Amino acid sequence: MNEPTRRTALRLAAATGAGAVTTTAATASVQGKRREVTTYVFVTGSNGMASGDSELVLRGHRTVGVSLPGHGAEEQFHVAYQAPQDLKALAAIPSPMAGVTLDDYVEATVNVVRRVSRYGPVILVGGSLGGSTITKTADEVPGLIDRLVYVGAYCCTKLRSPAEYLETPESSTSLGAAILPAVVGDPAALKAIRINWRTNDRKFLTAAKAAFMAEGTEGEFLAMLNSSLPDESLQVSSADARGRKDAWGRVRRVYVRQTLDRLIPPALQDRMIREADEATPGNRFEVFSVKGPHAPTRKSYRRITEILAGLAR
Repeated sequence: MNEPTRRTALRLAAATGAGAVTTTAATASVQGKRREVTTYVFVTGSNGMASGDSELVLRGHRTVGVSLPGHGAEEQFHVAYQAPQDLKALAAIPSPMAGVTLDDYVEATVNVVRRVSRYGPVILVGGSLGGSTITKTADEVPGLIDRLVYVGAYCCTKLRSPAEYLETPESSTSLGAAILPAVVGDPAALKAIRINWRTNDRKFLTAAKAAFMAEGTEGEFLAMLNSSLPDESLQVSSADARGRKDAWGRVRRVYVRQTLDRLIPPALQDRMIREADEATPGNRFEVFSVKGPHAPTRKSYRRITEILAGLAR
């Protein structure tokens, strides 16, 4: 996999964001009969931690977040990151994301899909950069996935990687550069991109909120920042994330357009949907639109949950 330039890598980190929004589920006994339960497997975008969806669980489904390599809070959070911060020390701490590749993400996701697929249908959900992971996971185990769901996520077909899509005209309105002032350390030395999400610099916070969650409350926005991991891989964004027509191309897929997304603009989302449909005209995206930003607010995520729930058998 090719190493991105520092500029491209930083822009990609911005455009994929702080973790935004992951056959099959368990059997259950209902009135003496056994029925299949759908499992939703969630793959986070950059800087995110594994998580599920409690509302889907309350509706009788199972959910699980994939623990991606290097994405453990215990690996990434340090005293230097706490207040008062020691940015000099933080800049020098080795990164658990150094050398982590898209293949590593895919391996972790495939392992989860294999485990849950013994019990019922699997719906594999990827947000933002997580779209690359779910595409390549479908290449590995297409027969174990009932649906692929891209939530404002990268879906590469004509271009090989998210980094290349970030350079297209459709991405020209992206506000991803908002995170650049918060970069800590040298990405080339760390072999990772490290962002100080916990800065209290008002100029950065204002720009980042406009980029990630302009429609959210200050509390929602700060909660998102404070739950984001500092480090993300340099390699994943530039990896070849195109799906094979004979594997990924035969799995039913859904795209949830986020119409207020200022990191992966709607025009870019539409381009990726169109190109995927052209590549597999017999298996086109089922498309839903949600009026929400890149990092979903509580209100917009309720709509996403409704869409997900409607996909279960």
